[in-house]
Amino acid sequence: MADIDAHWMTHARLLADRAAGEGEVPVGAVLLGPDGALLAEGWNRPIALHDPTAHAEIMAMRAGAAALGNYRLTGTTLYVTLEPCAMCAGAIIHARVKRLVFGARDPRAGAVDSVYDLIARPQLNHAVVWSGGVQEQACAEQLRAFFRARRKSPTT
Repeated sequence: MADIDAHWMTHARLLADRAAGEGEVPVGAVLLGPDGALLAEGWNRPIALHDPTAHAEIMAMRAGAAALGNYRLTGTTLYVTLEPCAMCAGAIIHARVKRLVFGARDPRAGAVDSVYDLIARPQLNHAVVWSGGVQEQACAEQLRAFFRARRKSPTT
């Protein structure tokens, strides 16, 4: 499983690079179908789409739901380079994603383990299996490098 997780997190990091190239915070997400094949992908796009909900996870889940023709993403696995926020964690639960794998923890807004624990609440009607810290250093450095560059840029 570790090899598979590393493979898909690397793919998600490439999508995060795409977000950064578009001037968005570099977060990427990959959604695998129940068969383990790539179903959908997404990257942060709230600036470009003028949409505060256009986080990488949401973009991947929207594309996956469209591909399946169903708003339920039962049996899927979602890889994301940054621990999901409360909005994304809620959407993951509502979509019935089976498994969540994330890279860097988010000490300011993480809603899986860092600040909140929305995913693992026993009161919920769906339990998401999750693991964090996959390629954590590489994912965190991607974010740090992006924000370092923004602070140095005179146009932002």
